[in-house]
Amino acid sequence: MEPVLELRNATLLRGGARVLDGLSLAIQQGEHTAILGPNGAGKSSLIRLLTFEDRPHIGENGGAPMRIFGQERWDVSALRTRFGVVTGELDHNFGLETSSGRVSGFEVAASGLFGSHGVFSHHELTDAMRASAREALTRVDASHLAKKPLNEMSAGERRRVLIARALVTRPDALVLDEPTTGLDFVARHRFMESIRRLAQDGTTLILVTHHIEEIVPEIRRVILLRAGKVAFSGDPDSALTPERLKDVFGAAMHVERSGGYFHVRLAGNGSP
Repeated sequence: MEPVLELRNATLLRGGARVLDGLSLAIQQGEHTAILGPNGAGKSSLIRLLTFEDRPHIGENGGAPMRIFGQERWDVSALRTRFGVVTGELDHNFGLETSSGRVSGFEVAASGLFGSHGVFSHHELTDAMRASAREALTRVDASHLAKKPLNEMSAGERRRVLIARALVTRPDALVLDEPTTGLDFVARHRFMESIRRLAQDGTTLILVTHHIEEIVPEIRRVILLRAGKVAFSGDPDSALTPERLKDVFGAAMHVERSGGYFHVRLAGNGSP
């Protein structure tokens, strides 16, 4: 079985700087993984690779620096059926061109079948497609948002229907970029519990974040990024230690675990 994602010495240059510097990692199907690092570690650059907004530099050996499900080249519409990506940029921009964001939750979910930011007159929705959109909303506890306009939703509600959009094709893997940004404590907990159910149902979860609290108990591997490289890769208990987190984030921390989740706080005045 081919890995969901494989990077081999992937390098990305921006403005003459190496934002990804020989990055190598592989994530297997069914291996729920968190990719963790501070701002500037290369997380956003990695997401841009996964959404094909940027392409990694081809190394001297000419080998493919990035493969998804074993393939170097993909038709984007075909890839969408296996690999869903939900980013903060998508959340910020979705629906801006569709009547001031008055696209409904159902239309958001259904739009994932077309790769669009809404369902338009030239789209033909079959009964099977409608059923898929309703099922996707149900999987993220968002059935009640089917008729609600996107511009009237809370941050957490928007996030749910956008994840439903990614799930409507029933992909094998789902990449979530900073999924709880802007959510309060209660909304964050409820949201992450719904993400846990997706992982339990068999969707390979790849979580890209700098929030340790987003690492759900189903995550079995944590990859720590620093300066565009892998600083450490291992199980959560091995990765999320005060020593390793200080090495990556540059500050001394206390780490606790309760209810399956990790929690951190700065040690003393937060000085390294």
